[in-house]
Amino acid sequence: MEKNIIVLCILIVASFVYLKLANKFNIVDKPNERSSHTKVTIRGGGIIFPIAILLFFFLNDFQYPFFVLGLILISFVSFLDDIYTLSSRIRFPFQIIAVLLILYQVDCPIVPLYYSIPLLVLGVGFINMFNFMDGINGITGIYSLVVLSGMYFVNLNEQIVSNDLIVFSGLSLLVFGFYNFRKKALFFAGDIGSIAIGMLIFFIGVLFTLHLESPIFLLLVLIYGVDTACTMLYRILYTNESILDPHRHHIYQKLVDVYKISHLKVSMIFGGLQLVVNFIILKTYKLDVSIQLLVSFGLILFFAILYVFLFKLIEKKVKVNNAK
Repeated sequence: MEKNIIVLCILIVASFVYLKLANKFNIVDKPNERSSHTKVTIRGGGIIFPIAILLFFFLNDFQYPFFVLGLILISFVSFLDDIYTLSSRIRFPFQIIAVLLILYQVDCPIVPLYYSIPLLVLGVGFINMFNFMDGINGITGIYSLVVLSGMYFVNLNEQIVSNDLIVFSGLSLLVFGFYNFRKKALFFAGDIGSIAIGMLIFFIGVLFTLHLESPIFLLLVLIYGVDTACTMLYRILYTNESILDPHRHHIYQKLVDVYKISHLKVSMIFGGLQLVVNFIILKTYKLDVSIQLLVSFGLILFFAILYVFLFKLIEKKVKVNNAK
């Protein structure tokens, strides 16, 4: 408990110092036609996520060095992206290296290539998913806390990963929430925050899946995954946009833009839905793999249908609004 209090105090100070420095050096996110905010806001506040993981590393006998190395590497590049907006051709190679370091850390075989390439694609897609979904106040903090809480309760029984890694990261999300879980956020996570938390959850998720041989742990990010996957399919099939370009087609964005639901309510809805899924995971992860796959398929199908239903409602609402 004493260690947690010390870490919490360090994170509080670090967040306050960063807010002042970012304001001084103009590290800001300016609104544009694809933004959900309307005023200039400090970006990169998610820098406290890798700081929390570094604190874990130094206070816990330097555990998971390759994971930490990969996370710090990609966090540095992502922070540069927050400041200068780097090309994807610069960012992606570092993301691949970071994912490779995670796979090495968890002793996941990366040869032959037909085995490692799909894992690399999955890993890079996973961490970018958290970046894609970081578009409204509160969603990164709430959703990530829900995911980590599910991991924490599983880990209490299984002891697969150090609990301090989950707890310190959770504390950083709570501190971040103080600044971000507001009608008008004081700062955004930025690429450094969303990519770092995506890396952390990918690392722990892979460990759980491998050690427990339970594919259902992929559903720990089901709500994010369905929104991301269905939105990408929509853009590929029905628009001429590059899937790498910024956009406003996610369901969470449309709920804010079209139905005028507040950022915080939408964030709580996404977190609440994932909480329900977490409960199902906790009840089924020890069952036979065939049952897990059946449950997984059913949940994916249900939320995919829900996505399509909501998307149709939103399209109808847009048409009505345009006709007025």
